[in-house]
Amino acid sequence: MFLCVSANPAIDKQVRITELRVGAVNRAAEAIAEPGGKAAHVAMALRALVERPHWIGFAGGATGDVLLMGLKTLGIRAQPILTRAPTRENLAIVDDTGSVTEILEPGGAPSAKEIGSFRRSCENEFARRKRKLLVILSGSLPPGVPANLYASLIRIAHSYGCRVILDSSGGALRRGVRAQPDLVKPNREEAEAITGMKIQDVASARNAMEQILAMGARSVAISLGKEGVLWSAGKGRPIFHAQAPQVKKRSAVGSGDAAVAGFAYGMAHGLASEKVLRLAVACGSANCFADSPGRIGLSTVRTIEREVRVKTLSETNAHAEI
Repeated sequence: MFLCVSANPAIDKQVRITELRVGAVNRAAEAIAEPGGKAAHVAMALRALVERPHWIGFAGGATGDVLLMGLKTLGIRAQPILTRAPTRENLAIVDDTGSVTEILEPGGAPSAKEIGSFRRSCENEFARRKRKLLVILSGSLPPGVPANLYASLIRIAHSYGCRVILDSSGGALRRGVRAQPDLVKPNREEAEAITGMKIQDVASARNAMEQILAMGARSVAISLGKEGVLWSAGKGRPIFHAQAPQVKKRSAVGSGDAAVAGFAYGMAHGLASEKVLRLAVACGSANCFADSPGRIGLSTVRTIEREVRVKTLSETNAHAEI
């Protein structure tokens, strides 16, 4: 039912230290290496929701072997497109205050032949599952990959009756939105970048959402960090604003990906709009308690889900709580 597409996967290494001291020796109290990239995080969160997602993506070198073995260990079926360039490694440094410093490698450039194999493998899955499939395109594009890759995959997936969620940034997001994905989920910065609007509050986020809908997206969710998530299921549909209870987080890395998994689950199972949003926000919040990105706990999700506040924005921007 779920296909998590990863054009730029990684091995994510998270190290925990007391305090990051720039220009000095820092000794880690803990180091955890996990399959990474946004699509892997989405797949992990879907597994926590008792689903069986299929992952497809580039993988190369020794790090690619570690990535695939890690996905297999987590019970995620992986279909690799092998590349000569090794899979990248990302580093997240988390201190005792919860502050996170990320160092993200760009990834190796796949060859034209490898990109072609990636496209064909995705299309084969679209054709095999058709309307039963919900495709999730997550993350950045590696160097050398055309910025219209996601847009072309959205159009191909739609031609087979699949639904598509897009979670990317920059040119890949801008072009992808025009291909009319069923849901696009930018964060504040990504929404500002593609609309040219400054998002300072819920009202300005609503304006940005309406512009993204006008650009082609069939539905939009904008994550605003502590200010919650804004979501509309489409033009002319109600706009919802949800906030989770404040939590003492270990790290927010991967929370957006966990939220995407919640949206995907809710859409696939036909949940009512406010229930979809409540689940997505609970998944994102539960990620703050996880040992590593995407490794959310179902019991934590259910506990938080009951505490998520969802409101409908009226035409005058007043709120009506659900």
